[in-house]
Amino acid sequence: MAIVSVLRFCALGAALVILFLLAAPRAEAGPVNINTADAATLSRELKGIGMKRAQAIVDYRKSHGPFRSVDELALVKGIGPSAIQKNRADIRLEANCVPGPCGSPAKSTTMRK
Repeated sequence: MAIVSVLRFCALGAALVILFLLAAPRAEAGPVNINTADAATLSRELKGIGMKRAQAIVDYRKSHGPFRSVDELALVKGIGPSAIQKNRADIRLEANCVPGPCGSPAKSTTMRK
């Protein structure tokens, strides 16, 4: 009977650990190109930027063209210096970067002799 109780306790503990790991928010944001990312990606990757602010970034970009500097984000309603500073290291501006994580050079696809 005692072994059954120990096994149940272990199973419950393991389930709680798994639930905690699944529910824990990500500690780090990833690099994101503010000129190509959609609102969901911006919201997910930038600290302190929810869907409303992320959509404002996308709408501003559609109306005014691509951002030329990180500081230009301050022109978006709801984005202040604090939000920019928190995310400065993770913001990318590359015009030729595909949506999603950016910053690392792409591998060459050309064949060499």
